[in-house]
Amino acid sequence: MRRALLAAGVVAAIGLSACDQSKDNAVTTAPAAPKYVGRSQQMYQGQEMIQKVTSAEVSRGKDGALDMKATGSVPTAGYKNAGFLKRIYALPPQDGIYEMDVVADKPATPGAPAATPIEVKGDWKPTDPVKGVRFIAKDNSVVAMLPGK
Repeated sequence: MRRALLAAGVVAAIGLSACDQSKDNAVTTAPAAPKYVGRSQQMYQGQEMIQKVTSAEVSRGKDGALDMKATGSVPTAGYKNAGFLKRIYALPPQDGIYEMDVVADKPATPGAPAATPIEVKGDWKPTDPVKGVRFIAKDNSVVAMLPGK
């Protein structure tokens, strides 16, 4: 019985010493994806999020609507019908910042991969108080606050 316990202890000690060595060889992992409050809406066939948002603006338009503008890039030329899809919420966001997916129709026959700039404009008439809008792309997101908020 003693020999069995002694042997188990030796095996455990060797196993633990191997753990210290694996820390040096550990592969670094990518940071966790950001958590968003809302859930994406269903996109139409052929529609996808743009690659990256570089800047965004939000302003009050006529009759309480928000005028929204975002610039960014897509992986190839030929994207069209760019627009915004408001994310779905169970309750209004507590911080007053709503989320929009920035989407466009991808080309039927994509060309050579080359980052191409794209500008997206749209409006939205919110029913709840809004402080700002987070524009979400595949690689990043940009928050645009309403002036005076």
